[in-house]
Amino acid sequence: MSSLRAAVYIAPPTPFKTPGRESGGGLRSPISCTLVFSATEAVLVSYIYITRSHGDHFFGLPLLLQRFPEAKLVATAATVQHMKQWVEGKNCQAHWESRFPGEIARPFVLTQPLPGNNNSELQETWLFQAIDIGHLDAYDSTALWVPDLRLAVCGDVVYGQKIEALDPLYVVPDHCQEEVLGRWHLANTKKKNPKLPREIVETVTKLYRNRYNTGAPIMGAMGYS
Repeated sequence: MSSLRAAVYIAPPTPFKTPGRESGGGLRSPISCTLVFSATEAVLVSYIYITRSHGDHFFGLPLLLQRFPEAKLVATAATVQHMKQWVEGKNCQAHWESRFPGEIARPFVLTQPLPGNNNSELQETWLFQAIDIGHLDAYDSTALWVPDLRLAVCGDVVYGQKIEALDPLYVVPDHCQEEVLGRWHLANTKKKNPKLPREIVETVTKLYRNRYNTGAPIMGAMGYS
């Protein structure tokens, strides 16, 4: 039996403001943080892996480095390039600062690219693989695959044949509520496959009436990335 373990923390929803309005806003989706650890080391402590380039996935890096200054920050090379685009003043202000004024840690911290094979190891024993999923609701989205645990840390990409082909036991979505994080998440994404933007939004909100951040499926259906 592997001595590798994993734990998931679900950060609670964060309030956001509606840009350009004195009132209005809502709650941003909860965010999962996955800690993979052995008896002596841990990913998120020795390594911090970022699955995709959206700010809610990496704006907290300066705070993590304050706590774990020796941690190595990594992502795929493509994700690093898209992160650079998001921290540009115009892009960041339009989408992030306008919704979370004064809450985004500065200065920005970016990751280093993984080697060309997108693999890393913990204690030269356990393999971690960045799986390139492609353009979904963000360019060059990825998942982190931990074969020894059959654990797929999926970010925002809990769907598609690439994840299912890994045959995971555990599937961790980035945005979820406190629940068992199993492969049943894959089945949930197959319940219906609408095509038109309006149908996508209607389907998601009907299936998940208690979900936070209904703006996310709206922007996803519009092709926002």
